[in-house]
Amino acid sequence: MPDMRRRTFILALGAAVTTAAFAACPLAARAQQPPMPVIGFLNSASSDTFADRLGAFRQGLKDTGYVEGENVAMAYRWADNRMDRLGELAADLVRRQVAVLVATGRPAALAMKAATATIPIVIGVAEDPVRLGLVASLARPGGNITGVNFLTGELEGKRLEFLRQLVPKAARIAVLVSPASTTTTETTLRDVQAAARAMGLQTQVLNADSGREIDAAFATFARERPDALFVGSGPYFTTRRVQLAILAGRHAVPAVFSNRQYAEAGGLMSYGSNLLESYRQIGVYAGRILKGAKPADLPVAQPTKFELIINAQTARTLGLEVPATLLAVADEVIE
Repeated sequence: MPDMRRRTFILALGAAVTTAAFAACPLAARAQQPPMPVIGFLNSASSDTFADRLGAFRQGLKDTGYVEGENVAMAYRWADNRMDRLGELAADLVRRQVAVLVATGRPAALAMKAATATIPIVIGVAEDPVRLGLVASLARPGGNITGVNFLTGELEGKRLEFLRQLVPKAARIAVLVSPASTTTTETTLRDVQAAARAMGLQTQVLNADSGREIDAAFATFARERPDALFVGSGPYFTTRRVQLAILAGRHAVPAVFSNRQYAEAGGLMSYGSNLLESYRQIGVYAGRILKGAKPADLPVAQPTKFELIINAQTARTLGLEVPATLLAVADEVIE
């Protein structure tokens, strides 16, 4: 009887040891797995205006094999249009020692460049990144930065040309810019005013860096009565696109904008690159870098297709007849 109890005890002990070993295996396997890489994302605007672009960015990551929350983590930092916070937010991401940094918009890109010369950075900017000092050249960026140039700034003259076709009797154009985006504003005014002179148009510059200042700029239309409005590009105006579209309609002033989000919000017309495709490309570059590619070996990408979007309903509200020539070249007409 004692021998039987002894054999039972030995068998039970063996089973317990085996069970414990099996239970420990998943823990050991998890302990051996490398930590999930983290991508830091910085932008000067607010997250509530970026849902569609973040979706395109995540699609680009997915195209290279990465899914947020599964095999890659994201650390988002938003300045909420407070440019003075960008340096602090960029430094915070660098301290986290993320695997890749993404900075979209000129202010965020410059802040990130100042924060690190070693962590790979993927940028998305409207202006020429070479002129901004972000990369050595488009084909061979050099250093730790590459990304996408949206070419928004290079299209100002063409945007004004489309506005003139839609409003052929226009003689005086109001140009709305954001002084806080110094470089963007300088480029916009230089290119728009040069194009306006070539077309024989007069320009009136209006400045706005807040919702209240936008209201004040439109309030001048009651006495100034410009024939049309040219809204400069930049992340801040994109966040205020609904306000801008509503005010343009309320004051019955035909306006042209830099991307389709404005036309979708009720703006009359937009012309620019497909930002969703550009953000997808930013995601692809971030994914490729996670797989081992070096920023210096990835040429700065540029869009090859630009979209002319016309909101026909807004045109009718303003009493405008869209010329057949414009309808023929429009990529989309919103009814």
